[in-house]
Amino acid sequence: MSHNGSTRPFSEREQPAPLPEPEVVPRASRRQFSAEYKLRIVQEADRCTKRGEIGALLRREGLYSSHLDKWRTLRARGQLAGLSGQHRGRKPKDSKEAELERLRLENERLRTRLEQAEFIIDVQKKLSLLLGLKTDETEEDESK
Repeated sequence: MSHNGSTRPFSEREQPAPLPEPEVVPRASRRQFSAEYKLRIVQEADRCTKRGEIGALLRREGLYSSHLDKWRTLRARGQLAGLSGQHRGRKPKDSKEAELERLRLENERLRTRLEQAEFIIDVQKKLSLLLGLKTDETEEDESK
């Protein structure tokens, strides 16, 4: 007889509990509500007159009372009706502004290259003078 008092064979013993699923659940995304939806819910909540109707509305739609409070405040400010056409973030640049910026950057790049070329030419002139070499430019100056 075994220590635990069990005389059943191994095949009849209870199987160990299954291991939990190791797959990671993706992060939930934030819900976004359109202005029309918000306005419709606020209007439905305003029509609720009996006790518990607003709670039933919120449960049915899966909303919190803070949603309703915030949307009522937005409606009172007059901001709820104008939300549908607005986009968050920076405004897109005008095509003329983009072209102007591109030309400014190109101008700056070309100025830098011109300064480098002028510096190289000056160094070449000085080197040719030190070595006593004649350049096309010095020959033209002598012919005048």
